[in-house]
This record gives sequence, C-alpha cells and structure tokens, in this order.
Amino acid sequence: MKTKFKGILTLLLALVAQVAFAQQTVTGTVTDADGPIGGATVSVKGGTTFASTDFDGNYSIQANPEDILVFSYVGYDSKEELVGNKTVINVTLAASLDEVVVVGYRTTTQEKSNVASSIVTNKTIENRPNANVLQTLAGQVPGLDIRANTGQPGGDSTINLRGIGSINGNNEPLFVIDGAFVDEDNFRSLNPQDIKSISTLRDVAATAIYGNRGANGVIVIETKTGAYGQDLEIRVNSITTFNRLQDNDYDLLNSQELLTLERERGAGFGGGVYQGTGVPLTDAEIAAAPNTNWRDVFFRVGSTLNNNVSLSSGGKNSRQFTSLGFYDQEGILKDSDLKRFNFRTNVSGKTENDKFNYALNLTANYSESNEPNQIGGTGINRNYVLGAYQSVPWISPDDYTTGADLLSPLLFANTPLFLLDRLNTYRRKEEEIKLVGSMNLSYKLTDDFTLRTITGFDYQNEILTRAEQSDSFNALLFGGAANPVAGFSQQSTVREFAFNQNTSLNYNHTFADKHTVDASVFVEYNKYHLRGFRFFNEGLDPRTYAFGDGSGIVQDQPTNDFYVATPGADVNNSGLFSYFGSVDYDYDGKYGFTGTLRRDASSRFVGENKWGTFYSVAGRWNMHKEKFLEESEVIDVLKLRASYGTAANQYVSLANNFGIFSPSVNFLDLGLFRDTFATGASYAGLQGVSVNNFGIGGLSWETTREYNVGVDFEMFTSRLRGSIDFYYRDTEDLFTSTQLSGIAGTGSFSQAGNFGLLTNRGFDASLTYDIIRPTEEDGFKLTAGVVANLNDSVIRDLLPEEGFVLGQGREGGRLYEYFTIRYAGVNPANGNVLFLDANGDLTETPNPDTDRVWLNKNLVPEFQGSFTLNADYKRFYVQTQWNFATGVDRFDNDLAGFQDPTNIGQFNLTRDILRSWTPDNRITDMPSLDATNINTFASDRYLRSADYLNLRFVQLGYNFDPAVLEKVGISNLNVFVNAENLFTLSEWRGFDPMTPSNVSRQYPTPVQMSVGIELGF
Repeated sequence: MKTKFKGILTLLLALVAQVAFAQQTVTGTVTDADGPIGGATVSVKGGTTFASTDFDGNYSIQANPEDILVFSYVGYDSKEELVGNKTVINVTLAASLDEVVVVGYRTTTQEKSNVASSIVTNKTIENRPNANVLQTLAGQVPGLDIRANTGQPGGDSTINLRGIGSINGNNEPLFVIDGAFVDEDNFRSLNPQDIKSISTLRDVAATAIYGNRGANGVIVIETKTGAYGQDLEIRVNSITTFNRLQDNDYDLLNSQELLTLERERGAGFGGGVYQGTGVPLTDAEIAAAPNTNWRDVFFRVGSTLNNNVSLSSGGKNSRQFTSLGFYDQEGILKDSDLKRFNFRTNVSGKTENDKFNYALNLTANYSESNEPNQIGGTGINRNYVLGAYQSVPWISPDDYTTGADLLSPLLFANTPLFLLDRLNTYRRKEEEIKLVGSMNLSYKLTDDFTLRTITGFDYQNEILTRAEQSDSFNALLFGGAANPVAGFSQQSTVREFAFNQNTSLNYNHTFADKHTVDASVFVEYNKYHLRGFRFFNEGLDPRTYAFGDGSGIVQDQPTNDFYVATPGADVNNSGLFSYFGSVDYDYDGKYGFTGTLRRDASSRFVGENKWGTFYSVAGRWNMHKEKFLEESEVIDVLKLRASYGTAANQYVSLANNFGIFSPSVNFLDLGLFRDTFATGASYAGLQGVSVNNFGIGGLSWETTREYNVGVDFEMFTSRLRGSIDFYYRDTEDLFTSTQLSGIAGTGSFSQAGNFGLLTNRGFDASLTYDIIRPTEEDGFKLTAGVVANLNDSVIRDLLPEEGFVLGQGREGGRLYEYFTIRYAGVNPANGNVLFLDANGDLTETPNPDTDRVWLNKNLVPEFQGSFTLNADYKRFYVQTQWNFATGVDRFDNDLAGFQDPTNIGQFNLTRDILRSWTPDNRITDMPSLDATNINTFASDRYLRSADYLNLRFVQLGYNFDPAVLEKVGISNLNVFVNAENLFTLSEWRGFDPMTPSNVSRQYPTPVQMSVGIELGF
C-alpha cells in the first residue's frame, strides 16, 4: 500500500512540474496609433490570470504555450494573440467607435456622441516643463487659443474657445476637475503629471447643460487612477530644464554709437550735460567707455527641477493612485521663481455585484511664487524688463553704491542703478495653498435606473507679502528727509472656497435591440465664499525690520500722518441653484438625438432676471452604417452632426465667481443692482459719504445662441482621420456701459447695461494622417496632424447713435478694431512725419477728431492652430508641434521707445535712428531727429503684424526594451530631451509675438530645454 501511494505521489509531482515548467513569462508593450497605452488589461482567455500595463504600456504575465492572450482597453477593439513559444508579444490596439467620450455631465461612446469635443490624453501632456498645464494644452485643441500673458513661472494665460464671446465679461471656458468646478485663472499649483485626459467641449450641444456658465465652452479634466487587478507599480519621473531669454530684433546701439549720437545732439553724457561742464566727450573718451549688456544683468539662464513619484495598484474591486511632486523653477528674470509641492490620492472601487461604485479624489498643493510687480509698466525705478533693454550701455553695475547716492543728481540715465537698488532692497512673496477634491457615488437601483451624486470643492488660500526697505532709493526718493524710515510693508490674505453638489437619476434601456433611451434629471447647488484682509503700512524701522513679521513697522505718530496704515477687508458670497435634464435617443447606432433643458437661479442677479432657461438639441447620422457605404473601400467612418442651443455667461463684469479675486478690489457684482455709497476723505479732508454706484435692476446675463454642423470621418483603413465643424454663435445682451451726465454726482460717468450683439463664425478642423505605417514590428512610422480654427468676430446692434464704442468696435466691424490716424512715412522735403487724413490725402497736421479711421485690424487671431509631425523607429521616437496664428496686429510700443529721439541722453535706442532724415539722406523711413510733429499725433506707425510660426515643442526619446529591463527589476525606462518654444518665425521685432496685449516691457516667454528620465518598477 505504501509503495502504491509513493507511485501516485510521484506521478502527481511530475504532472505539476510539467505544468510549472510549461508556463512561461510573457512580456511586451501595448500601444495605439499614438504610443503606449497605460492601464490596458492583458488576460488569459477563459482563465483567471490577468495583468495590467504600466503607464508606458509594458506588461508581464505567466502563460502556457497553448494559451491565448486577450489585450483590451476601454475605447479600443480587443486583440487576441496565441502565446506559442514567444516570450515577447507587442500589440497595437485600434481605436474603437465605442471609445468613451465626455459630453457634459455624462459619458457616451464616440459612435453615439452628438457633440463637437476633443480629447487630449496624458501622452501629450506629461513630461513637459510648463508649470501651468494650460500652456501645454496650447495648439492641441481646434478652436482653443491659449497665449501666455507672461513668462513668469506658473503665470496665467489668456484662453479663448472659438473666439471672444464677451466684451466686458469673462471669456474663458469653465473648468471641471474630476467633477469639481475650479478657478480657470489658477493652475500654477496643479501638477500636470497627474492628468489622465482633458476633454474640450466646443459646441452648445455639450455646453448648454452647464447653463449660465457654459457660453465660453467647457474643459473637463480627469486625473489618473489605478487599474483593477494591478500589482503595485511605482513610477519615478525627473526632468531638469534650462530656461533662457528669446532673441529680439531691435538692434540696439552700443556705447560708442550712443555716446557719439549724444555728442552730436549735445545731450546726455556724450554731450557733457550730465557732467555739468557742457564739454562733449572726446573720441578717446568715447572709445574707452564700457559696454554693459544690461540684459545679462537683469536676465539669467534659469534652471527648473521637476520630480514626481506615483504609486498605483488595484485589487478585484478597488484601485488607487497616489502621487507626490516637487517643482522648483527659476525665472529668466531675476527675482522671479516658483516652488511647488503636490500630493494627490485617487481611490475608487465597486461592490462585488457592481451595483455600488465610488470614486474619491483629493489633491493638496502648496506653492511659493516670487513675482516682480509692475512688469510691463513705465516705472524706471520698478520695471526690470525696462532696465534690461532701455538702459544706456555706458553705465556699469560697478557704478552702483547705495540708493542714497542716486538721489543727486537725479538722472533718467541711472535707470539700471535704480533697479539694481530695487533688487537689493525690495522683496515680494506669494504663498498659496490649494485643495481640490471630489466624491462620486453611484448606486444601480435596477438594471435601468442609477442614482448618482457628485460633490466637489475648490479651496485656495493666497498670502501676499511684500516690503521695501527704508534705505532704498525709492523710499528715500518719496519719503525724503522728513521721513527717514519711509519704507513700506504690505500683507494680504484671500481665502476662497467653491462648493458644488449634483444629484442625478439616470434611466438607460434598450428596446427591441435597436432603440436605446438614455435620460437623466439633475439637481445642482453651487456656493462660493471669499474672505480677505489686507493692510499697507508706510514706515519701516531698519533696526528691527525682518521680512514678513511686522517687527519693523512704524506705528502711527500724532505729528506725522505719513505712518497711518491703510487696511481693507472683504466678505463676499455668491451661489447658483439649478435643475435640468437631458435625454439621448439612439436607433441601431445609425441615428441619434439629444436634448437638454436647464433652469438656473443666480445670486448675481435680482428680480425676474435671477432665473434663466437654457436648452440645446442635437442629432447625428452615422452614414458609414448605411448599405451604400458599408462596402466602401475608401470610407471607414462618416458621421454627420448638427446642433442648436443656448447657453449664458453670468460673469458679466469680472471673470470669476465673486467679481473679486484681487485684494485691491473691494466691491461685489451685486453692487451693480443697488444704489451704493462709499465713505472716505471729502471736503477739507473730512470723512464724507459719496455715491459709489447707481443700481440697475434690469441687468442680466449675456446669452449665447449657437449653430454647429460637423462631420467626423476615417478613410483609407483609418489612415486619414479627423473632424470638421462649422459654427455660428451670437452673444446677445452684451454687458457694456452707457454714459451718464456729470450732474449725476459721481466720479464715474458711465452706467452698466445690456445692449449689443457679438457674432463669432468660423470652422474648426482636426486631421491626422499616417504617412508611413510600419510593415513589421518596430518598423518606421510617420504621422502628421493638423488642428486649426478660422474665426471672424463681428460686433452689431450698438446703442450709441454714432454706431461705435471706442475701444470696443463699430457696427458691423471686428471686435476691438483699431481706430486711429494712418501713418504715411517721412516727408522727403523736411523730414517731418506724414499722415493720411480721413480722405486719404497726405498731411503733417491731421485732426485727431476727424481723421481717425477704422483699420479692420485687431489683436485677435483670424486663423490659428498647429501641425505635428511624429516619427517612431525601433524604440526611438520624435514628436514635434508647430503653432501658428495669422491676422494678429499689435502695437510695438517697445520699438516706439527705441526710435524716439527725445530719449537721446536718457535711454538706449535702436540703430534705426542712425538712418534718420537729414538734408543728405532724404529718402528714408526714419523722420528727422528734429521733426516738429514726431510725437504729436497717435497713429498706426508702430502697428505691426504679429503673425507667427512657433516651434512650440519637440521631443526626442528612447524606450528601453522591457525584456532586458526585467532582468534588473525595472519594468520600464524612458529617457528623453525636450525643447519648448524653441524658435519663432515672425515679422514682429520683439521678444514674443504670441503675447495677447499691446503692453510694452513685458516679461517674455522663455525658451526651455529639458532632459528627463522615467523609471517604472
């Protein structure tokens, strides 16, 4: 019996060993047309073994030679592969028409979507050096125009979708992160590495359901999650970036050229004026003058360190994603930087029967920003950018001693020394805590009914601290001997809390296998709170002063009102209550219809205008499912879409929830509806009361009506794919102002009202074409893409009898169209400036009241977008993105200063000045230095085209073979180099043609060069 038992046991052990040795480890990468797919599922068909791909698409699984591996991912067609004797299996999944897309408060598939939307995934977001993710998004979405306002680390951007929809109200889209509505102007504290996808909802079919916040489009951001059944995966990411200043084409004078010019003009140092002798410099003295490049003094090559660690895992019914991030960027302008710490945790799961689902998302962020103020201003003692370029080169940094030494003589030529003193004596720091969280709960009441609740919040606390020392040039200049401690200290705190709660009931059922109804009803509540406190105190005692602690603040003195502190405080609240519904009908995947209806009540309005109703209807036709196209060898997908509806803009005066974010503003939008009064200094300096605002009970939100017709297509076995949309959008009841009589008794002679109409019309396009498709695994692949928008903005139905509003536009003309005198060159007879009068005749003395004309030019791009060219070979890859814009015209006020002869002796000038008109040089574009009308009339002389083609992004990288990495315990390794904003082709002579303003002396957007590494374990 014992022998028999041994035999059976031996047989079983042999069988187990055979099975064990038959199993093998299979590794590989799962990709799509654009690159690796993270979170894809790899499973043994008919078995219980499965694995998930990491963020770079790599996987590892145990399987037998006879097993079939199934590769699947949401939005892609599944693929099966026999294991056989292969240990490495790489697969490419094709995008499915069942791809999940966001269409407002719900999701659907690409095939059943009726809206114009675009999805940008983490593949084109992460591993880029921008602190603000919105700058990374520039050029990736058709119709979305994103231009940086400043090169300050983490600086804000101007964002317009399908043109500008409001003259005085908010023009930026609504942003939603994991169900929480967030401030569109504050993304510097959020980590782009945490983002999974960004969906941009462009047409009213998707935005009408957001009611009086959806007029400018909606951008929905989803952050990363783990995958069910995923082992713990650790991902480490590190990027080092070097930032430098862009070039310009102003071609400034050196010291010898400038001093020679000053000598010829009898001005400045070269003319002996500053010395007080009136004796000009000799040739030898001019030759010996130093040449200081003040650009290198005030600007620098800044470095950025961006480190991130993420952990993701998942079991059968739960999953989690956690990340930690640290970002430290030196700005290219001295005294500017940004430090940021990020933490995120996303936890989601479901019950065994899949009836109850939950998702909890939380991010906590802290940032410190040192941002020089008054950049872009004209202050020669405040603006470092002004000092970097307008300063005379014959002054050296060695000439700086103390601020007191600069008081006499007080010379404009000492501008760079004023600013060197400010670098030493002025500090500014802005701290921010930002928390964004959401909770998504759903319960399947029956097979058809699902109850869902989404709760989200956005909290931020900003603390601004700045101070100027008492021994600074500025303090001594403005304080004088009577106030020897005339420095200042300022602190402000602004706390904002936004809360939203949405509860919905959804019904989804398919009848007779062809008719599907998806209907939902919603109730939503939003509340916003702001609390602010600030003070500004003149007077700092240097004996006890320490930045930020208030110890050196000079107290109020009975004999000197100079030291009286200026306090301020804000308490603001606003809210929104809404109920709405949507219904979607689909017939057999061929035809579809969607309708939405929403009622909003906003605290920003009163009386009958408190409530508003908004709606949309949309339909689609999947033509490729018709018999006449089913057998087509050319067309794979062809879908027609059409929509019409209304949305609105409740932010009619300022671009946020309160009508206030800046500590310098202390009023509510609600004040627009009431007669309000203000207290302050009045007659003889006594405290008094004055009218602050005349209320307007009838003021209401701006309403947008939009038509959209679009087509989505794939052709030639999906080699060519894309979409084209045509739209027409009217914004009615524009928030603007009318003039009041001076006898009204208020210093403001205008009153807000709703009048006028603004039309945006144009088309969006997005195209991708596989130029070369690989014929074998790891073969060469080349793909090109284009996104573009053509937009025309026209203003109509203006109230004034004249048919125009200065600064806004004319009836039937472009929004913000320029209205000025036309420049016509230089008079060869005398060197004066020539202009055109209203009739087109030449004149040296135009009439500013009658000779200004509309130029049909403005700052807003007519045609803008980008094109990409991406290549893959073996494990190497190259990605490029070129952004472009045409129809942009800006005033080059920097050039105006460099060509101004009245600046001779005070500031530097361009070499253009050397070709100025003289009796021997009559044919030129530069007026005489003695022209009698050179600065007399405002004109379009310095209005320049700011069209551009910008190499926005280029990346070269290499993904190491996972089969090799597995031997050393690494799941993936990716190294890469990036260049951001590498160079720009443009007629614009300044730093950055993409800046969306006419302000001069601005902080330029830097060129960024990066090297990075990704590790997975």
